Amino acid sequence: MRVGGGRDEVFGFFSNADNLASLTPPWVRFEILTPAPIEMGVGTLIDYRIRVRGVPMRWRTRIEVWEPPHRFVDVQIRGPYRFWRHEHRFESVADGTMVMDRVEYRAPVAWLTHRLFVRRDVQRIFAFRESALGELFGTETAASPV
Repeated sequence: MRVGGGRDEVFGFFSNADNLASLTPPWVRFEILTPAPIEMGVGTLIDYRIRVRGVPMRWRTRIEVWEPPHRFVDVQIRGPYRFWRHEHRFESVADGTMVMDRVEYRAPVAWLTHRLFVRRDVQRIFAFRESALGELFGTETAASPV
């Protein structure tokens, strides 16, 4: 999705873990458990509490790649998925920044839950995220990462 802020500004927003809550829908009840401030970089561990379909659970991610202001990757260490890898990319474009997300994941009991719930939930979360980014920075186009 294209947003109206410069790449350094947009990457700076994403590099502050406290801002993640503003990009997460309220129904997830997202809460960072890791004490602030969180120093972002390769190997950083971040613990969260979320709700998946009303069920509270903990989620731990690790920053696997950290290349400011171009990209970073977080992977799930513990959480609701069998596998989760989220690459965030940032490219300067005329009058703004292209924010690109690539999410790879595997649902628990994939043959059942992926089709019925997980894919739809992930799409809803990223639709909310796009809307929130648009409100924060202004936007012209959007595309789903899932």
